[in-house]
Amino acid sequence: MDGLIYLDNNATTPLDPRVLEAMMPYLTTQFANASSVTHRAGRAAAAAVEKARGQVASLIGATEKEITFTSGSTEAINMVLKGVFERYQTKGRHFITSQTEHKAVLDTFAYLEKQGAEVTYLPVSGSGALDLTLLEASIRPDTVLVALMHANNETGVLHPVRDIGKITMRRDVLFFCDATQSVGKVPVNVAEIGVDLLCLSAHKLYGPKGVGALYIRRRNKRIQTGVLLHGGGQENKLRAGTLNVPGIVGLGEAASIAQKEMDTESLRLATLRDKLESGLTRLPAAVVNGLGSPRLPNVSNIAFRHLRADQLMVGVPDIALSSGSACVSGTRDPSHVLKAMGLSDADAHASVRFSLGRFTTDEDIRTCICEVTETVNSLRASSPIWQLHNNE
Repeated sequence: MDGLIYLDNNATTPLDPRVLEAMMPYLTTQFANASSVTHRAGRAAAAAVEKARGQVASLIGATEKEITFTSGSTEAINMVLKGVFERYQTKGRHFITSQTEHKAVLDTFAYLEKQGAEVTYLPVSGSGALDLTLLEASIRPDTVLVALMHANNETGVLHPVRDIGKITMRRDVLFFCDATQSVGKVPVNVAEIGVDLLCLSAHKLYGPKGVGALYIRRRNKRIQTGVLLHGGGQENKLRAGTLNVPGIVGLGEAASIAQKEMDTESLRLATLRDKLESGLTRLPAAVVNGLGSPRLPNVSNIAFRHLRADQLMVGVPDIALSSGSACVSGTRDPSHVLKAMGLSDADAHASVRFSLGRFTTDEDIRTCICEVTETVNSLRASSPIWQLHNNE
């Protein structure tokens, strides 16, 4: 991608060369099946998997036995929500989530509603914040689980997961947290949060695609999620199948690097993000969505009012940007996240997500500010809507 400024790291991150280096032996010479423990090669592969399990556990403050490897967060979300619905029906069928969750959560709940689940979708404020008083008031005797993300993938808004954990513990309901966007970027400690289940994906923290992890609490209470795949008893008998050893090793190495570098990297990214916002909000009618709520250090979602985000992105072909979640980027519907925050269709369609990453430089940000500013001004100069707005 020579010449491309990549600012779409919330969609996926590039593979860190150090992660690729750790994976290479298991893609080439050390190719054994981790379940083939009757010989030395298989035992070496199994040892590599367990090392990675420890690295992931260390990053989020879990124990190795609480980590189950998956193909990624979407799989984990389906496994948890469908499994809990099936296993906990004697307690109830009521779930709580928010209107701004990832589509993997919302679509799974839509499916479960057809199977008889009842779901409460909590609203958010104009800055994307939850009302925790409303959350607690929404918990019923038949409430089984609260599913709330840590960081929003479109705006970077952070939910107060520790306070949510205190509420769910006090009310004795399960708390499942989609931490896909936050793990590796900001501190996440499952014990401090009080979360029961948590998912993450390697490709959001400079690891390979197609691998992730699910944390299932084993301390204090027994969580039943059901079995995703039958067939071989792998991964605590929850997910049968030959383990993706190279991918798992890559996830482990990515977790280890993130744990070591998170503090300095978060500060660097926050500085670049603030510089980007300072430069772009000098434009008239440019508004940061989610401003006023705690946010990830690497994400800025900006509405450039009176134009369309797709026009802007076409106008800066050497900058990789997004108008929302990668999972729904092909749709023409306005972002459900921004709509839930009270934005009009026009402002939602005018919003662009800038998500910075480990390889983003100060020069990238300076160039981005210049090119986006020039493009916005050019588009508005030829826009009857902008001219009408200016003449009001």
